[in-house]
Amino acid sequence: MALQEPGQDPLRGAARSIARVSERTWNVYLSGEIHSDWRERIEAGVREAGLPVELSAPVTDHAASDDAGTGTLGEEPTPFWRDHMGAGVNAIRTQTLIRAADVVVVRFGDRYRQWNAAFDAGYAAALGKPIVTLHDGELDHALKEVDRAAQATTRTAERVVDVLRYVIRGELA
Repeated sequence: MALQEPGQDPLRGAARSIARVSERTWNVYLSGEIHSDWRERIEAGVREAGLPVELSAPVTDHAASDDAGTGTLGEEPTPFWRDHMGAGVNAIRTQTLIRAADVVVVRFGDRYRQWNAAFDAGYAAALGKPIVTLHDGELDHALKEVDRAAQATTRTAERVVDVLRYVIRGELA
């Protein structure tokens, strides 16, 4: 911290620091279920709020994600190795984007078990990335360890936007 000159307003430096935080572009990675519109709702909310956010996500086309290994590395007749290849190719994107993220949002839906989302949350936690989880209350017990590692747990995409608005601008909705 720089020393203040005599007579200088101590809050001027703090105001400049706060302005820099809200002016920078935040990288937010959206991990998790791919069967609902939660990503689009966050994107619309971020845009409507005018937040300086760049969103990223895994490949959300389920068939393309499943076929990532054989589509890039060649055919594989054994299901285990086909899935193994796809997981590896998908991990290149996922791990790169999580490492670049300032905040990781992890959505757990109620239709499928999202082991990949749980893995992404653990990976983000291991990297020291702030995590916001998004899921229905019925999953609270099953996700207690994930939620404990998260800095915020939300129930709706709109609440994720509220968290981002506060973190970036210090504004409550």
